[in-house]
Amino acid sequence: MAEPGRFQVLFSVLYAVDVGLRVAFGARFDLLSGPGLGLVGAVVLFVLGVAVPWDRLDPRLALVLPVGSIAVVGVTRLAPEGGNGLLAVFPALWLGRQWGRRGAVIAGVATVLFLVVPGAVYSHGDSVMVPRVLFIALVVVVTALAVADGMEQVQAHEGTIEHQRRVSQAIFDTVDVGLLLLGKDGEYVGMNRRHQEFMAIGYPAGHEGQAGQLGEVYDVDGRTPMRAEQMPAYRASAEEEFDDVRMWIGRDPATRRALSVSARAVRTRDGAFAGAALAYNDVTDFMRALKVKDEFVALVSHELRTPLTSIVGYVQILEEDPAIPPHAVEQLRVVHRNAERLRRLIGDLLDTAQRDGSPMPINRSDADLAAIVVESVEAARPTAAGAGVDIALTAPEQLRMSLDAQRIAQAVDNLLSNAIKYTEPGGAVTVRLAADERDVELEVVDTGIGIAPDDCDRLFTRFFRTEDAARRAVAGAGLGLSITKDIVESHGGRVDVESEVGRGSTFRVRLPSVG
Repeated sequence: MAEPGRFQVLFSVLYAVDVGLRVAFGARFDLLSGPGLGLVGAVVLFVLGVAVPWDRLDPRLALVLPVGSIAVVGVTRLAPEGGNGLLAVFPALWLGRQWGRRGAVIAGVATVLFLVVPGAVYSHGDSVMVPRVLFIALVVVVTALAVADGMEQVQAHEGTIEHQRRVSQAIFDTVDVGLLLLGKDGEYVGMNRRHQEFMAIGYPAGHEGQAGQLGEVYDVDGRTPMRAEQMPAYRASAEEEFDDVRMWIGRDPATRRALSVSARAVRTRDGAFAGAALAYNDVTDFMRALKVKDEFVALVSHELRTPLTSIVGYVQILEEDPAIPPHAVEQLRVVHRNAERLRRLIGDLLDTAQRDGSPMPINRSDADLAAIVVESVEAARPTAAGAGVDIALTAPEQLRMSLDAQRIAQAVDNLLSNAIKYTEPGGAVTVRLAADERDVELEVVDTGIGIAPDDCDRLFTRFFRTEDAARRAVAGAGLGLSITKDIVESHGGRVDVESEVGRGSTFRVRLPSVG
């Protein structure tokens, strides 16, 4: 049923209730009286409202229903037992809602013509009836105007909301990042065009719009299919927040893409989980370039390691040859020292490239951590003395635990080497080793140049070097701290840094006492 018909049905119900109440309380009128003619008119308008397909006609023709209803109210009142004039408010409401201010004017004119004028004539200017009729007309007009004004404000607000929605959608679709919105139960609420493109690659057979659905989605290695609980959307639907979760989508090498996914939870005002927003960034070129770089590093490192091993071996033989003059032996030691340094650097490069982000393998055995630290400090003293840096050590006599002695020694060497390199002559490096029932803590504190806060967040990233280090031409490839972090984390520990520019740095390694 069209809206004009629904309005007329409601008006007819109200009219019938009014007539029924009057009859119940003793009112009587014949068919040719005002109330009788009004009742006939109400029935006719009811039939028209129900039978006529108003939605197929000119909307202006529907005005006959509310105007006719006002006329019915006016005619009904032309008798002592007449109807309630406030019934005219209902058609006035509809006129104001559907036609705005024009509808309010129509309601006012119809009320004057069909309610005020006939009522004034019928009452012969009665001092009680005329003001009452005029008051009813005033209420009808004010009601229609109020509804019209409210509808205009609603329409204006809806227009603003629609404009903002279109602007947001335009931005949503313009960005070159896949955006996905999830509901609180993991259902897909919305996505932009970029993410639709990703969905077509990862789910060529279609997607049901629920987090956790499996498709042609693979782990960062590009080969292992991701399980449902590993899917970024599934994790986000479980209220997890994360950054830079990488994966591959698509089986065809020519069209597959690598994505970096970040997620943030959406919560209501009271903190309840209401869904999540995910951003899918295409990092295919970066991942392929990273693979090429690692392959290149591995190839070069492997090709360089063999001749370097030979160089170091022959230099050692020459150093032990009694026929070599003392001054030549000193020069050979310089060659040996730098060759060993180059071999360690190549080893770090090869190890980093071969692991490709996977956990560092370790071989645990019972070892004395205190002895390892002491040996590293003693080995670093000549270098520190040459740089004018003093080294102090505080450590227990013995600290046995299960660890990879070679890897831990490498980590301690890296921390000491960095501390000495970045400390000015006259400065100091302090090494402290201590343990309690839960943790073992190693601190390497220097009075060096310090690290800027922005650089601290990236300090353990492979190949990262601070601008200050590059400007001072401090030797290094940016791998030492990255490898140290991998070694410590492979032992179940963590490494942190606290630093202040110009005042030095503190590197703190914590390892679980029980390995």
